[in-house]
Amino acid sequence: MRDPKTAFVYLALGAGAVVVAFPFYWMLASALKPLTEIYDLRLIPAHPTLANFTEVLTRTRFPRWFGNSLIVAAITTASVAFFDSLVGYVLAKLQFPGRGVIFVMILATLMIPTEMLVIPWYVMSSAYGWINTYWGIMFPGLLSAFGVFLIRQFMSGVPDELLDAGRMDGVTEFGLYWRIALPQIRPALAALCIFTFLGNWNAFLWPTIVIQTANMRTLPVGIALFSGEAGSAWNLIMASSALAVLPVLGVFAVLQRQIIEGITLTGLRS
Repeated sequence: MRDPKTAFVYLALGAGAVVVAFPFYWMLASALKPLTEIYDLRLIPAHPTLANFTEVLTRTRFPRWFGNSLIVAAITTASVAFFDSLVGYVLAKLQFPGRGVIFVMILATLMIPTEMLVIPWYVMSSAYGWINTYWGIMFPGLLSAFGVFLIRQFMSGVPDELLDAGRMDGVTEFGLYWRIALPQIRPALAALCIFTFLGNWNAFLWPTIVIQTANMRTLPVGIALFSGEAGSAWNLIMASSALAVLPVLGVFAVLQRQIIEGITLTGLRS
């Protein structure tokens, strides 16, 4: 007979999985309901239809919003992955005066709430003509203090002997970073990429402020338009939200093993 403690653990995990998965199931079920049944509490739609998805894709600017979010999230993720890993390598493996002070200053920025930065960001965006542009949406997220901290901790674990051997073979410092150090921290880099992608894919506050036209809206800002003073189009909200989670699920499916390994190892780093 199975150990009662083990059975309890599996039962708790199963209950947790149901709690986490049920909102997604309800979202998909509601997206398949016609407007007349949207407030029906049945778990299975009585008359399932794809009309909501068709309306979202053909009668709204959802495809444009989807593309905008994809551009912003992809570019910011690539930028964070490259620059944060490069800065983390420099702070972990190169000796120079003030290295510790620079690292502490970077960490200090984590204590500043995003809401306090919105006004300076907007003033700068207005001064340089970045309002309602892709650059205006992206520039606050192109670098991440958390990413620098995370990568620096993992870079510290890369053996110095590997780098010294590379230097003896004539490898440049950038080559040491790109060809030796970076492959050693792939799990942490994958975890950072998914966190960054999710953060920018779901960003709402700053895009709402800097975007001024319908064509430049990102998905969260665009979906919010389906709810207003006259009521909420829940059928469209659920359908567009169901489509919006597809890229996130795709990224997780591709990087699943590296992400789980990176999250596990992150808790072991001091």
